[in-house]
Amino acid sequence: MPSSDVKAAAAKLLVIGGGYSGLRFARAAAAQGMAVTLTRRQVAGSDASPGLRWLVCDPDRGLVPPLSELAGTTEVLVTVPPDRQGRDPVFASLAPLLAQLPLQWLGYLSTTGVYGDQAGGWVGEGVIPRPGLPRSQARLACEQLWLGSGLPVQVFRLPAIYGPGRTPFQKLRDGSSRMIHKPGQVFSRIHVDDIASSLLFCRQLPAAQRPELLNLADDEPCSSSQTLGYAAHLLGCKLPLVESFDQLAGELSPMALSFWAENRRVSNRRLCRELGYQLRYPSYRQGYRACLAEELSGVGTPK
Repeated sequence: MPSSDVKAAAAKLLVIGGGYSGLRFARAAAAQGMAVTLTRRQVAGSDASPGLRWLVCDPDRGLVPPLSELAGTTEVLVTVPPDRQGRDPVFASLAPLLAQLPLQWLGYLSTTGVYGDQAGGWVGEGVIPRPGLPRSQARLACEQLWLGSGLPVQVFRLPAIYGPGRTPFQKLRDGSSRMIHKPGQVFSRIHVDDIASSLLFCRQLPAAQRPELLNLADDEPCSSSQTLGYAAHLLGCKLPLVESFDQLAGELSPMALSFWAENRRVSNRRLCRELGYQLRYPSYRQGYRACLAEELSGVGTPK
């Protein structure tokens, strides 16, 4: 058995926040032989999945797993975002418990929004964060909490996440998609399976080789028009008419406007060139083809 498989078989993983990315990572870890526990605020019968154990965790209601339920945990992934007040709902309630566990690795999923607007420029981990949006400012504060905790923390900064069930396909099919053009605007993205695979890759690195901060992104930042156009090509359907962002700005919600407010290209140089991770989906083209195949098969598609 390869050494990485031995390490996986001996590991006990806790995923705090078993949502889209957390569940995908948990399934990939379980497939490698890891014992996996996930948390959600509420656990339903539909959450049942081979090799996974679920616990209720909702600090706002005072529902936190006891230490006995977490005994022996060696690795943790935290996917829970800041709450509406900008506070980390996990740190205050669970960090003291985690400090009592034999942890070898703790991953925290953050956002590349902490870099703020870069006028379309490239951002690596060495760029000083200047978050402009309140939610990104809260994320940076949460990063700093975890990095100062004394736990073996790695912070992963994520751009837009896509994958099965999170593509333009359905909106193209039902005619609700919109092609909005803003000159020079680009977005970075990452396939959910590359999130899972890169986390598994990083957790098995020697501790001295794990950078505290790591961007997870594919090789090809581009406009939303390009990704929508390729999705339409795969489906063989027509594209919606192009609409100018400037003309639409008055119609868009504050959340939608914030999506367009910042412009940056996220570099994966540290992950891919320095650490040697090989992307499963180097661009949206490979990723969308895989997503469409998975969605059509119905296997693994989010509920």
